[in-house]
Amino acid sequence: QVQLVESGGGLVQAGGSLTLSCTASGRTFRTYAMDWLRQAPGKEREFVAAINWNGGVTTYADSVKGRFTISRNNAKNTVYLQMNLLKPEDTAVYSCAARVETRRGSYDYWGQGTQVTVSS
Repeated sequence: QVQLVESGGGLVQAGGSLTLSCTASGRTFRTYAMDWLRQAPGKEREFVAAINWNGGVTTYADSVKGRFTISRNNAKNTVYLQMNLLKPEDTAVYSCAARVETRRGSYDYWGQGTQVTVSS
């Protein structure tokens, strides 16, 4: 069993930065690939970024490529999302999720989400 808790959300002006953290309980964290997803009001949830079990492979949505960086520290059971050059359209609830490496889009565990609001 893995429990995920996000933190670091908040209100920021356009062009600013935020770093989200997702801390996991349980010894099996390091065996999971970790994704960040987001859901804006009235929109479907969308993929933001992914990182494999050892941090060697990362993937990004086109909308955040070059602005966001996903990383992980398995010793701290934590995955991060560094968000730079934020835009109002990045406003959403951001959630982290754990999945088996080969099961893209199929998640075993979810965090509760953290709100990110970008003002123009």
